[in-house]
Amino acid sequence: MWAALWMLKSLARRDYPASLRFGRRLGEFARRLPLPQKKVVRRNIELCFPEMPHAQRQRLLERHFCEAGISLPETALAWFMPREHLLSLVRFEGLDEFDRLVASGRGVILLAAHFTTLEIGARFITAARKVHAVYKPSSDPLLSEFFRKYRGAVAASMIASDDIRAMVRVLKAGGAVWYAPDQAFRAKGAEMVPFFGIPVATNTATSRLARLTGAAVLPYFVERLPGEEGYVVRIGPALENFPGPDSVSDTLRHHELIEAEIRRLPAQYLWLHKRFKCLGPEYPVRY
Repeated sequence: MWAALWMLKSLARRDYPASLRFGRRLGEFARRLPLPQKKVVRRNIELCFPEMPHAQRQRLLERHFCEAGISLPETALAWFMPREHLLSLVRFEGLDEFDRLVASGRGVILLAAHFTTLEIGARFITAARKVHAVYKPSSDPLLSEFFRKYRGAVAASMIASDDIRAMVRVLKAGGAVWYAPDQAFRAKGAEMVPFFGIPVATNTATSRLARLTGAAVLPYFVERLPGEEGYVVRIGPALENFPGPDSVSDTLRHHELIEAEIRRLPAQYLWLHKRFKCLGPEYPVRY
């Protein structure tokens, strides 16, 4: 872990184009290794795009590993690049709506998703505005300490994903929280919610948070632009009639937004994650 941290600090000293080139080469190299993650990526793509020809799926897998490789130097940039330099790489859309809601004293949930731009995408908004970032604690205490020290240094605060009380306090006080609850989730409160038409184990806490706090919920997506053009952060308008009648339908709305973004940027989604896990033996095992 210390060696990995040293490597991240070394990567942060490269210029942006060199970081991208290194990340792509790293991803291409990883794809050629006999890694079990390749089966996960292939299976996820099969489940989401059953209509896609085999050759097209293979090209998507290859492109995905390049995009996933870039996420490593992006983490270095997110943690160690000077704020002004980092913000020169990004263009924001929808920031005015975010500012208006925060100025009104209303809490805001920036509802993100697990794309390969996750780490640098969270850093963009915490560099631009005072935003609290939610993270999933690691079982490795050293890794958790790295997250708290280096992620926490560039956010208003770090909130553990299971610390609902802390999120509620921030939102009720009119603060903003960046939150990406879209990974497979089988703990207390999990529900089976369709994703690409397939019921999967899902965290539905966003609905409850909005109901408890009255916070506005704004979709938050990041696009890695071609070549060395940088990034676009798109903050959508506040979801209307949210929360709705139940947490499952609310979460399904988020899934539908993610699906639309995946179809637009299929290689940039985090296919390495086993998203299609289920609750209970009555559901099929997909991995």
